[in-house]
Amino acid sequence: MHKNKLSIIIVLILYLIICNRIYMINIKTNNVTTDKKVLINKPIEHPIGKLIIEKININNNLYPINSKHNNIEENITILKDSITPDKENSIVFIAAHSGDGKIAYFNKLDKIKINDKIILLYKNKKYIYTVINIWEKEKDGYIEVNKTKENQLILTTCSPNKENMQLIINSILKESIN
Repeated sequence: MHKNKLSIIIVLILYLIICNRIYMINIKTNNVTTDKKVLINKPIEHPIGKLIIEKININNNLYPINSKHNNIEENITILKDSITPDKENSIVFIAAHSGDGKIAYFNKLDKIKINDKIILLYKNKKYIYTVINIWEKEKDGYIEVNKTKENQLILTTCSPNKENMQLIINSILKESIN
């Protein structure tokens, strides 16, 4: 009788050890799978708005200033010194490449003229700007703009005609629509 009980206990212990090994192998396998799922399901950074310039066929997403997608090598970019349009006395600086290539979003920016309209969709609100000034300056990493009392949108890219120069377009807010 004791031998039977001892045999049953030994079989149960072996069974538990085997079950534990199978469980641990499954956990390790699932961790790899889970890690892959986490990478695949990693939160996607959503755009916070769009820049729309119908005259030159621009309709591109904008990403938060601190987003990895807010960079000139990938997208139209909101520069770090910007004050977003939902704030008082805003001044939004947006830059993109011009010239040739897939990321030359501002390759036709030189076609913009005074009084042209630029639309900025930002956090589900539409901001309509009118161009008031266009100029070129030497590229030095800075954009000097006279801040007006109106909210402003400044676009910049490399000059299409002059090496070491940048094109700057200053526009002011004319209307915002919810």
